Amino acid sequence: MTMAATMNKIAQALSRARDHSPFLAQLIAKQNDIVAIIENGDFDAALNTALEINAETLSATLRKRRQGVALVTAIADLSGNWDLTRVTRVLSDFADSALETAIAAAIEERVPGAPNQGFTVIGLGKHGGQELNYSSDIDPIFLFDPETLPRRDGESAQESAIRIGKRLIELIHNVDENGYVFRVDMRLRPTPEISPISMPVNAAIGYYESSALAWEQAAFIRARVAAGDQKLGAYFLDAITPFIWRSSLDFGQLKNIQSMSAQIRDHYSRGQAFGLGYDLKRGRGGIRECEFFAQAHQLIHGGRDKELRIADTRSALSALADAGWIGGEEAHALSAHYEALRMAEHRLQMIADQQTHVIPANMEQADHVAMLDGQKNGQAMLDRLSPKVAEVRSIYDGLANNEDEDCIPLAEEGLPLIEQLSDMGFPDPKNVVQRLTRWRSGKLRAIRSEAAREAFETILPSLLEELGQSPDPARAIARFDNLIEALPSAVNFFHLLEARPGLLSLVSAILCYAPVLADDLGRRAEYLDGLIDASALELPGPVDEIAAILQQKTENLDYQSLLDRVRAFVGEKRFALGVQLIEGRNPPDLIGRGYAHLAEAALHILTRATIKEFEAAHGKIKGGELIILGLGRLGGETLTHASDLDIVLLFTGSFEAQSDGERPLGATQYFNRLAQRVVGALSVPTASGALYEIDTRLRPSGEQGLLCVSLYSFARYQREEAWTWEHMALTRARAIYGSDSAKAAAQKIIDEVLSAPRDKEETLAAIRKMRGEMAKHKPPSGPLDVKLLPGGLVDAEFVIHTLQLTGAAKPLPQLDRAASALYEAGALPKEFLGAQAYLSRLLVILRLVAPDFAIPPKPAQRRIADCIGAEDWDAVMAAVENARNIVLKEYQSLLGSYDSK
Repeated sequence: MTMAATMNKIAQALSRARDHSPFLAQLIAKQNDIVAIIENGDFDAALNTALEINAETLSATLRKRRQGVALVTAIADLSGNWDLTRVTRVLSDFADSALETAIAAAIEERVPGAPNQGFTVIGLGKHGGQELNYSSDIDPIFLFDPETLPRRDGESAQESAIRIGKRLIELIHNVDENGYVFRVDMRLRPTPEISPISMPVNAAIGYYESSALAWEQAAFIRARVAAGDQKLGAYFLDAITPFIWRSSLDFGQLKNIQSMSAQIRDHYSRGQAFGLGYDLKRGRGGIRECEFFAQAHQLIHGGRDKELRIADTRSALSALADAGWIGGEEAHALSAHYEALRMAEHRLQMIADQQTHVIPANMEQADHVAMLDGQKNGQAMLDRLSPKVAEVRSIYDGLANNEDEDCIPLAEEGLPLIEQLSDMGFPDPKNVVQRLTRWRSGKLRAIRSEAAREAFETILPSLLEELGQSPDPARAIARFDNLIEALPSAVNFFHLLEARPGLLSLVSAILCYAPVLADDLGRRAEYLDGLIDASALELPGPVDEIAAILQQKTENLDYQSLLDRVRAFVGEKRFALGVQLIEGRNPPDLIGRGYAHLAEAALHILTRATIKEFEAAHGKIKGGELIILGLGRLGGETLTHASDLDIVLLFTGSFEAQSDGERPLGATQYFNRLAQRVVGALSVPTASGALYEIDTRLRPSGEQGLLCVSLYSFARYQREEAWTWEHMALTRARAIYGSDSAKAAAQKIIDEVLSAPRDKEETLAAIRKMRGEMAKHKPPSGPLDVKLLPGGLVDAEFVIHTLQLTGAAKPLPQLDRAASALYEAGALPKEFLGAQAYLSRLLVILRLVAPDFAIPPKPAQRRIADCIGAEDWDAVMAAVENARNIVLKEYQSLLGSYDSK
C-alpha cells in the first residue's frame, strides 16, 4: 500500500470516528498533539506520546494516558494499520503498565521507600490472554506474601494487603472527571462473596488444590502474572499447575466440561438469534463459543501436552489443529470468525466507550456502528457477520455433541438426556435438565469441592432412577434441589447414599411426602446416618429409659458440649420418628407419644445439667427447688413434629430465702435466673441447631408476670385471679420435673383449683366468648386445618375442658383418657371418642406431610390414607367430615351456637 493510500485511510478513519462515535470525536477534539502524529501515519510514535502523558496527580495521569491509548488504538484499528493481535496486545500491555504503576504507588504511599515486593496481580480472562477488548474490564486476583509485603508498624500483612488492594482499585477503577483506566471485576477471586480482596498466596493455593470449581479451572487457562511481584506470581501459578492441567481426565471432569458447555449456551443470555439485538459475545455462534471450543479441548488434552497450554484463543486453536485434536479447517474457520466478531465488538464499544457486546436493536443505531467500520449500513454488517456466526454455531454443535440444545449427556450410553429422564419417569424432563445443569455448575456450596462433585456424579444415575420411579417425581426432584441447596456440604451425604443404596428409597419417600423432614435433612444431613441402625425405626421407650440413655451419652461432658449432644440426639430421634410415620412403621398416636416422651427426657437432662452449672456459681436455696409443669400437648403426652413446649416454672420454699454460693441470690431472683437458663438450654440454638420452641405465656399473669413464681404465689393466683381460660389450660397441666414430693405438691394445687366449685353459667359464658374471639382472630389456615376448622380439635378440647371444669369428671391431662373418663361418666357419647382420636392422629400426619394444611398432591394423599388406615383419600375426607360433625354437635349441645359470643 502506498503512503498516499495509507494517509487516505487514516483520514477516512478519523472522519468516520468524528461522525459516528461521540466518544472518539471527543478524544480527537482534546488530543491535538496525538491526532497530529496519527495524521502523519506514525502510530508507534503516537502511542509513545500517549504513554508519556503526565498530569498533576497519578490518578489523572493514568486516565489521560488511557484516553490517548484509546484514541491511538481506535484509529490504528479503523484505518487497518493494526490488526486485532496488535490492538489487543497494546490494550493488555497498557493494563499491565497501569497496574504496575498503581501497585508501586500504593506501596510507596503506605511505606515510603519500601521495595515493590510481596504483592502480585494475576490477570485472568482476556487480560490474562493478552486479548483485552477495546472497552473492557479486567479480572484480577490480588495475592500477597505475608513474609515480604511492606507494612506499617503495628499493621498485619493482611491489613496492609487489603489497603493496597483497595488503593489499587481506586487508582484504576474509580470514575472521575477524566474517566477511568479499566473497570476492575474482582469476582473471579476465590469465594468472592466471603473472601477479602487480597489473599495470602498459600491460602489461594490451598483453595485451588481443594475447593475450586470447574469454571475456575477453565479461567486459569489464560492466567498470567500481569503486574507486581513476578517471582511471587510465578510461584503461585507453578503451584496450581496440577489444578489447571490434569495429567489424567476422569469421567467427572468430562461432566464438568459438558456442564460448562451447557452454560455457554444458557437460555437467559440475550441475543440468541442472529440479527438486531444479537449478543456477539454470548449469542449462539458468538465469541464465547469460539473461546470455549478451544478451552474445552485444552482442558482435555493440555494435561499431557504442554504445547497446548496457550493463553490466547487463536494460537490455541492453531496448536490444537497442529496436534491433530481438531480439524485444520475448523481451526482456521473459528480463528477467522473469532477475529471478525472481535473486531465488530470493538466497533460497538468505540461508539460510547461502553462495555457492550450487543448489536443495537435499532437499525439506525446499527447503521452508525457499521459506518464507523466503513460499511454501507447496518444491514451490510449483519449480512457480513451472519454466515460467520452460523459456521461457529455449527462447529460448536459438534462439541456440545447433542442436537437438542437442552441435552447434556448423563452417562456414556449415547442416549440424549431428555430421553433418559423421560424414560425414568420424570413428567417434565427439561425442568430436570435445568436443575441438573445448575447442580453441575459449581454454584451450590454443597457441590463445590472436587470430592463433592465426584461423589455426586457417582450416585447421580441411581438417584435419578429412584426419584423418577417415585410416586411424585416432580415434587421429589424439586425438594432434592432445595435439600442440596441448603446443605453446607454434601460429600458425606452422597457417600452415605453410595454405601447404603437402600437409603435412596427412604430419601425419595421423604422428598415426596414430607417437606418438613426434607427441610430437616437440608439442615442436618447427618440425620440420615441415624437411620442405618435398625433400632432407629422403633418407638422410643418411656421417659425414664430415654433419659437414662441421654445421661449415659452426656456423662463427663462440659455444659456446652452436653447441650450440643442432647440437641443432636433429639434431632436425630425426632427425625427418625417422622420417618417411621411416613413409612407406616407405627401409628400416629404412638408417634405422637414418642415425640412427647423424647421432649420430656431432654427436658430432664438439660434442666439437671443447667441446675448443676448454676449451683456452681450461686449455690443452693435451702428448702427450695425448681418445678416444671408441662401443659398443652406436652402435658397431654402427644406432640407433633412441629410442636412447641408449653411450660410453667415454679419453685418451692420461702421467697425470702437466700442461696449459699459464692455469689448468693435471693430466692425469687435465684429461681428466675435459673428459669431463664433452663428455657435457654431448651430453646437457644447451638452448633447442633435449635431444640424446641418454648412457650411460657401460661404462667401466672402471662408475659407481664415473673418467669418463675413460688408454689404459694401460683396457688394464690390460680384461686383468686386466674381467668377461666387459664383454668382450661390447667386441665392439661402435669408436673414433669422436680422431686416426687415437689411434683405432688404442685399436683395437689392443680387438683384443688380444678375441683373448686364454680358458677356453671358464668363458666359457659366465658368459654363461649373465648371461642368466639379465637375464631375471629385465628381462623383456619387451610382446608385441612383439623385443629381450627369448625368441629375440629380445638372445639373437641373446648368440649372436654368445659365438661371437666363443670364437674362432669375429674380432669386428666391426656385428651384420650379425659374423653374416656367423660364417656364413662355419661357426659359424652362413644362416637365422640373416635372422632377426637381420629382428628388427633390426622394432625400428627398433616404436620409432616401437609404443614400448610392445603390439599396435597395425589401421591401424598395416598400416603396419608395409608398412615391413617383409610381406604383412599375420599375415605379420609369423609371421615374428617363425619368427625367434625360429631364434635360440632357436642359443642353446640354444650355451648350453643358456634358463633355465640
